[in-house]
Amino acid sequence: MSFFKKYHYDDYYLLNKQVAYNRYVRRKRKSRGLFKTTVVTLLCCLITGFITGGSVYMKLSKEIDELEILIANQPESSHIITGNSGLAIENVLMRTDSSSSVVTKIAKKVGPSIVGIRMVTQSPRYWYYGDEMSQSYYEGSGIIIDSNGYIMTNYHVIEYADPKNSMSKNTTLEVFLSDGRQAMAQFVGGDKKTDLAVLKIDLDNLTVAKLGDSDALEVGELAVAIGNPLGLEFQGSVTVGVISALNRSITIEDRILNLIQTDAAINPGNSGGALVNSKSEVIGINTAKVSLSGVEGLGFAIPSNEAKPIIDQLIMFGYVKGRPFIGVSGREITDTISYLYDIPVGIYILEVIKDSGAEKAGIREDDILISIAGKEVRTMAEVDSIKDNYKAGDTVDVVVIRNGKKLNLSLTFSEEG
Repeated sequence: MSFFKKYHYDDYYLLNKQVAYNRYVRRKRKSRGLFKTTVVTLLCCLITGFITGGSVYMKLSKEIDELEILIANQPESSHIITGNSGLAIENVLMRTDSSSSVVTKIAKKVGPSIVGIRMVTQSPRYWYYGDEMSQSYYEGSGIIIDSNGYIMTNYHVIEYADPKNSMSKNTTLEVFLSDGRQAMAQFVGGDKKTDLAVLKIDLDNLTVAKLGDSDALEVGELAVAIGNPLGLEFQGSVTVGVISALNRSITIEDRILNLIQTDAAINPGNSGGALVNSKSEVIGINTAKVSLSGVEGLGFAIPSNEAKPIIDQLIMFGYVKGRPFIGVSGREITDTISYLYDIPVGIYILEVIKDSGAEKAGIREDDILISIAGKEVRTMAEVDSIKDNYKAGDTVDVVVIRNGKKLNLSLTFSEEG
């Protein structure tokens, strides 16, 4: 490279160095000015923010106080409320401490009405050098519904204590109250179809639960479950959720139940316990949950409005009066069994109850029931569905197969007792 070119190169370098320096000085001066301006602006914003923010905070605090008063008067409210500040308070029950206070009030008010139930069954256990009695324990929950000591629960919680059950003579019931008292209980009545039952204890100073109107429920409302998940070790547990759905038709052991769905945690032992609304009213009797891997938040309860008339009849009569009864137990003959054994599809009669409508109609063990009231039957659920369209005393035609021959019989429904 020539000297001339080098010079111009160096001069260009020096020139640009000076320009860069001048720019640096100007930027530094400008940045100082900008810094001062920024500091002043920030101070102004902070001062304004404190004033405005304090005003908004005071206004928001006032709104929350007003909302808490509103919640106290209308605890079921969970819709969006917008104040004058333009700030939306979404789901007040979940965004303020009032949620926990509502649940606390519910637990304090309803908790003493929820009891633990222990059913103990004894059965002989034979050994090589003699025999002894073996005991089995079953635990669930119940709700005190009357100051005289009546408690409602699920039928499956105290099923073996039902006098109609062969194990009843060797079964005892014990009730555990939240205040530490306990008492032996008497089986009053049960209804397997609705999975409801009543038992009674002889104690004073009982806290009675208030039943609410389950027909007034709306999806999204607060729902609190109180019971004894996994048994008496966790007696009085409280879980919180919402009403997830209404009028769910769920099939449990060939019974179709109309249930309330909730995501409040319900576990084995919660059966017979209470599902409570924000007014501390029992609006459901916890009865079932979906137990599948990967599935959570699917619990179900019997609506209080459907349970009340059943419970009233169980207390008065020990059973649901006027309900039609056929009087048979049987096994379903599937297409596969029909093909393998060359017998018709239907209900294979295993037992006929004495003095029932079935016995009086001439139905016998080993018969195959294929039709009721002109409708073919393949399952016990279909038999119950047809039966539910009638009442005790009504007469229908039935068709059975006996020794390969078809017989037409006339069946008058007896009363389920």
